[in-house]
Amino acid sequence: MKRITAAIGPLKLDVPPAVLMLPLLLAASGARADELNGADTAWILTSTALVLFMTIPGLSLFYAGLVRVKNVLSVLMQCFALTCLMSLVWFAVGYTIAFGSDGVEQGKWIGDFGNMFFANITMDSMNGGIPATLFAIFQMTFAIITPALIVGGFAERMKFSAMLLFSTIWVIVVYSPICHWVWGGGWLGQMGLQDFAGGTVVHITAAVAALVAAVMMGPRKGFGTTAMPPHNLTLTVAGAGMLWVGWFGFNAGSAVAADNSAAMAMLVTHLSAASGSLAWMAMEWIRHGKPSVLGIVTGMVAGLGTITPASGSVGPAAAVVIGLSAGVICYFATMTIKQVLKIDDSLDVFPVHGVGGVLGTLLAGIFCSTQLGIFSGNGFSDGIESIGGQLGVQATGVVATFVYTAVMSAIILKVVDMVVGLRVDSDEETQGLDLVLHDERGYDL
Repeated sequence: MKRITAAIGPLKLDVPPAVLMLPLLLAASGARADELNGADTAWILTSTALVLFMTIPGLSLFYAGLVRVKNVLSVLMQCFALTCLMSLVWFAVGYTIAFGSDGVEQGKWIGDFGNMFFANITMDSMNGGIPATLFAIFQMTFAIITPALIVGGFAERMKFSAMLLFSTIWVIVVYSPICHWVWGGGWLGQMGLQDFAGGTVVHITAAVAALVAAVMMGPRKGFGTTAMPPHNLTLTVAGAGMLWVGWFGFNAGSAVAADNSAAMAMLVTHLSAASGSLAWMAMEWIRHGKPSVLGIVTGMVAGLGTITPASGSVGPAAAVVIGLSAGVICYFATMTIKQVLKIDDSLDVFPVHGVGGVLGTLLAGIFCSTQLGIFSGNGFSDGIESIGGQLGVQATGVVATFVYTAVMSAIILKVVDMVVGLRVDSDEETQGLDLVLHDERGYDL
């Protein structure tokens, strides 16, 4: 930027022209640095609604269509109940563990406890250019959908009481601390981890917990010998469409501003979703002779999950590569988990969200760019020498998140099993969770 010299008394200051214009600009706009930014606030209000829309009804319908008819209500009930319960957990203690109090220096591992029950958040509190209340509820929607994703790993066999207890402890012990590590001023954020919207915080944590639960609880009755097809793909496609739309709030909203970064995040999110869908569809078409509806919507979720950590740091061309990679790699991961390892991750949470989260977090280190044009974001626009260092940081984030989540999730599941028991008995599983746990049927035609 060209600079000019301003003479003030005996001093000569070398300052940018924009600085000299700042008082005039502020006077003209009537804005101050600590004032509410209307555009940013409107966008994050919208994004908050979109992310909540991802859980209910988006994820709820997506999962409900994938289970058998006797368990459809149980999945809907779990997602709805988690929305309510996690909101209160976040209000009570989750937020302060993740983000602490404004203006207070935070530790590397967890935030301070000064914002329990939103103690320091008032109607006039600000977080940058948006109300602190808005930032708190925007982050609350992330804390809601993350444990809801885990439901897919133990669907059709976990007790409702066990699910509630596990999720409550898990958000406090696993999600909130890792959120602090990455977004709340913790050690991974200080290292420079690129995770724009939750590759580690949301997708890896949820997927690893789902995998651990699936392994510890064992497969569903009849897994591997009895066909367990989705009972209603129409519901699943409807839910998938809602997830796609809601994901714009998830990724573009993570810019916490109505700016160029949010717009680019929205563009790359859409391109990756489209690419992931077509890649998965193509793999099925090639291997099985026909493309499936289940495949194309699953590929969409893989593309969305994989672009999530990179959505703030890559350009459109890189987004297409990331989406195509997600569709192919997550497809083979799903086959491996179910057919080779014989792990009954009921709704493929780990191969889609876990593998996608790991892949996207690592690719963010390769493709990240500060020059986000059409063909930038290819890993070379910022110099190849920067790739190795950033990739190391990304790998550290992946490993730390994976190990901590796996160990703590296993401990929590063991404690819950000792307290209330994790799984319904064999006869109850045969009858279905809708009748056994809720005394209702999903369909009564």
